[in-house]
Order: sequence, then C-alpha cells, then structure tokens
Amino acid sequence: MSVRLRITSIIFMMVQGVLFGIGTIVVLATPLKAHAAYLIPAVILISLALSGPIAWKIAPLMRSAHQRRVNKNPDSPIVTA
Repeated sequence: MSVRLRITSIIFMMVQGVLFGIGTIVVLATPLKAHAAYLIPAVILISLALSGPIAWKIAPLMRSAHQRRVNKNPDSPIVTA
C-alpha cells in the first residue's frame, strides 16, 4: 500500500464528516427540511462519493508539510519512511 493511499484512508473519514455536517446543516436550516427524509440519505451518499477524491487531493499536501518540517529540523526524533 502506498504512503499516499495510507494518508488518504486516514483523512477520508474526517473529510466525510465535514461534508456530511455541511450538507445536513444546509438541509435542516433551509426550507428543504420538509424533504429531510429523502435528502439526508442523499447527503450521506454524496458525502461518501466526494470524500475519496477530496482526501486523495489532500494527502500529498499533508505529506509535503511533514517533509518540510523534517527537512527544517533534521535532528528531530521523528522517524521517516
């Protein structure tokens, strides 16, 4: 398993939680709440579908931020792979 895929799998659930929260607030805080029984499952599916690609885009940014910190302080006890 590649490092990018590992980081993506860690970030995936956090991204999904944020997207679900935003979608739920949009549904429940607007007149759409009359159709919440149908829209909340749709929000779940949409957040599930969008989380993977978003997490895939975030993963290299997280890795590069870590690499910058390690390169800035090479005497750090952080183990790099």
